[in-house]
Amino acid sequence: MTRSRLRDLGITVGDLPTGLNNAITDIPGVLVGHTTLSYDEPRIARTGVTVIVPRDGRIHEDNAFAAYHVLNGNGEMTGLPWIDETGLLGSPIAITNTNQVGVVRDALVAHAVDRGMAGWILPVVAETYDGVLNDIDAFHATKEHVYQALEAASAGPVPEGNVGGGTGMMCHGFKGGIGTSSRVVEVIGDPYTVGVLVQANYGSRRHLRVDGVPVGREISPDEVPLPRKSERRDGSIIIVVATDAPLVSIQCRRLAREQPWAWRGSGEPATTAAATSSSPSPPATTRPAIRTTTRRPSRPSSST
Repeated sequence: MTRSRLRDLGITVGDLPTGLNNAITDIPGVLVGHTTLSYDEPRIARTGVTVIVPRDGRIHEDNAFAAYHVLNGNGEMTGLPWIDETGLLGSPIAITNTNQVGVVRDALVAHAVDRGMAGWILPVVAETYDGVLNDIDAFHATKEHVYQALEAASAGPVPEGNVGGGTGMMCHGFKGGIGTSSRVVEVIGDPYTVGVLVQANYGSRRHLRVDGVPVGREISPDEVPLPRKSERRDGSIIIVVATDAPLVSIQCRRLAREQPWAWRGSGEPATTAAATSSSPSPPATTRPAIRTTTRRPSRPSSST
């Protein structure tokens, strides 16, 4: 299957320039890896795992400020109470299908333990549902598949579309999946990059817009059949946002809060956005961008 990005088709969205790869990996230190599972026997698999790895893989010992925002819906995402409590991200972020969140979460813990990070690990794993195209109850993804995605994580161009956690997704009555982009913005003379990666699995065709143009209304089911008998209106989308701007957690929350509104008019999908600042504090300044940990944080005491 041939995949094209909008800019390959001569469509430029917005006024800001993109980063080098027009991807979340334009943020220094951010890596992306996929494991894609696609086969028909013994049970149909159209699923996988996608990982976003900050700090060139050192996120466990060099935490980054982070926050999240939920527009609506109830999509599962682990690790959120720790982000609420501390404002810090201390793990890679993984995205998979609804039934595999636990497997992927446990695999991220095991991967950290294998590399000497024994102790208390609360990774972030999110999901969208791929049970229409994938036999979701077959539990195809395993610990080994998560390890493969982590080992494959790299900078540079990011494979998109029918890959990783996006393999079984649908969007606006077409094939959904993984997408990524970046923009460079200048703030008081300093350039900063904001990058996003999405797993898209939502929306009716009539709500599809490209650069504001309602193209979905012009593509009838007679021309391109819908994947279901009735048009889908709901669904979900996970958005991961990264930036090299020196943001603390409350600023990351504001950044995450803005992302879902980019999908206005899409049929109100269940939307969760997580944002993290990947920038170290500039040398010889007091501008906070991260909290660098030299040891594991102690577990807070609990009382009843």
